[in-house]
Amino acid sequence: MNAHGTVHKYGDNVDTDVIIPARYLNTASHQELAHHCMEDIDKEFVHKVKPGDIIVANKNFGCGSSREHAPIAIKASGISCVIASTFARIFYRNSINIGLAILECDEAAKDIQDGDEVKVDFDTGVIENVTTGKQYQAQPFPPFIQNIVAKGGLLNSIEK
Repeated sequence: MNAHGTVHKYGDNVDTDVIIPARYLNTASHQELAHHCMEDIDKEFVHKVKPGDIIVANKNFGCGSSREHAPIAIKASGISCVIASTFARIFYRNSINIGLAILECDEAAKDIQDGDEVKVDFDTGVIENVTTGKQYQAQPFPPFIQNIVAKGGLLNSIEK
């Protein structure tokens, strides 16, 4: 499993309220959530994101409330992977449960810039910044978690 896309870069402590504002939590539509993803921190995100793109952020990404809507909105917007220095634990688990690929790699999160082109190999944990030629090593998920993400989430992996 691999990802390849353009980076949308954010800083520290990006909380679930800016990933998907609470005023939109009354919908179950993944596409409606995607339409409002990141709008309180980056009004242009929904206009510039393309399928396969990658979010890179610093520490404590996904902090705040435990809503599953945040990783759902990110995934539905077309983001293939989120790379961060660290993730809030509930966001980390919710991401795996809904099949959003995430990797913790402090060096990559600090070095990679907005607009860079990045490739990720989930089997090895290698992150390559195609723009700069630099490579980073993240801890890859074990096969059972890779299976959950590849199948689109925990429920899908159980059903299949």
